Amino acid sequence: MSLQAPPRLLELAEQSLLRDGALAIPTLEELPRELFPSLFIEAFTRRCCETLKTMVQAWPFTCLPLGSLMKSRPLETFGAVLEGLDALLAQKVRPRRWKLQVLDLRDVDENFWGIWSGASAPSPEALSKRQTAENCARLGGQQPLLVTLDLCFKNGRLDECLTRFLEWGKQRKGLLHVCCKELQIFGMPIHSIIEVLNMVELDCIREVEVCCPWELSILIRFAPYLGQMRNLRKLVLFNIHVSACIPPDKKEQFITQFTSQFLKLDSFQKLYMHSVSFLEGHLDQLLRCLQAPLETVVMTDCLLSESDLKHLSWCPSIRQLKELDLRGITLTHFSPEPLAVLLEQVEATLQTLDLEDCGITDSQLSVILPALSRCSQLSTLSFCGNLISAAALENLLRHTVGLSKLSLELYPAPLESYDAQGALCWGRFAQFGAELMKTLRDLRQPKTVVFSTVPCPRCGIRASYDLEPSHCLC
Repeated sequence: MSLQAPPRLLELAEQSLLRDGALAIPTLEELPRELFPSLFIEAFTRRCCETLKTMVQAWPFTCLPLGSLMKSRPLETFGAVLEGLDALLAQKVRPRRWKLQVLDLRDVDENFWGIWSGASAPSPEALSKRQTAENCARLGGQQPLLVTLDLCFKNGRLDECLTRFLEWGKQRKGLLHVCCKELQIFGMPIHSIIEVLNMVELDCIREVEVCCPWELSILIRFAPYLGQMRNLRKLVLFNIHVSACIPPDKKEQFITQFTSQFLKLDSFQKLYMHSVSFLEGHLDQLLRCLQAPLETVVMTDCLLSESDLKHLSWCPSIRQLKELDLRGITLTHFSPEPLAVLLEQVEATLQTLDLEDCGITDSQLSVILPALSRCSQLSTLSFCGNLISAAALENLLRHTVGLSKLSLELYPAPLESYDAQGALCWGRFAQFGAELMKTLRDLRQPKTVVFSTVPCPRCGIRASYDLEPSHCLC
């Protein structure tokens, strides 16, 4: 027979308070502030809507971190919180202990409720998030209520709680400061996105990800809002394509409309583009508009011209670059000099270099190696997928001898590992892998080194060699 532990005094107090379906604000003003979080959670769980309305009006903390409680999407209780905020915002004389200035609707992992109640200490990350919210709020006086949220558009419709909040917020402009740090677009009609953005303080946005296939004409409808995100630091664009119906002069106009928005972005640092074709031959227009040094340039499977690479190599904004990723951009017929110049420009700062599947040849590699060997901060180097000879690959390894910070190195299988038809010869691959690994260990003490083949045409897996060869799944 098991004995059930008797309820704690705190639990008994909560149960007693919640029996009263409509607590009065004077009653709550006499309640120790440490009891508020646990009582609020209990009222939220039990859907005690009248109690929630009253607790919101008497909330004794600066922030109400509601987002971490909303994973079950309780629309009824969320509506009760909004009604409580309505009553609070309408009051000319606020409750004696009124402090609420931030409604946090972000779905965060930190145990904010333990932090606010004093049950646990906040982590540095949690403190940073709270401080960010407070800075944005410009607390004090009769400032608008700050509402912080993350916007993620997917599945063609908004989350029902977010929809409810936006409907509520439209009627309360001037009373709210809606702050979003991260905007993600996975799929949503552009008119619906614009409708939401019209409610948000756009200069609060720090990161934007457009991860759905858009035509250039749709991106242009989004561009004016992008230009208002004056503190934007990171932009991700996936699969932006140009309709064949757009005449050349209209395309030129669209490109100018898009690139000119970067003139307004004083804090922009990180550019990510995947399968973006419209900037081919026009990258210089974007680069001329950059206002701050770039930390990251990732352009994978994009269409770029040799002139684009030249403009990138001489752009003043890349001289503090930490990450350069050109995976999948075919450089076979490009002059190697612009890439060599680019590496020279960033040799003091570059930490990650990815030239995977770029079609780089032996002769091109020999030109860029002197500049590569001076990238003293390089910690990650990926060169796999390029068909170069064993001799050229050994030369590459010898040029890394001074790169003491390298921790991850990915190299291609030598060209001699394949037969005349392009099929991998396992015995040769293993032999070259062992010889090249020995060469590298004679030069220095590497950390993580992998030699890998081109992807298998049937399963898409790269066979690899680190200590011994590993086969693909076919």
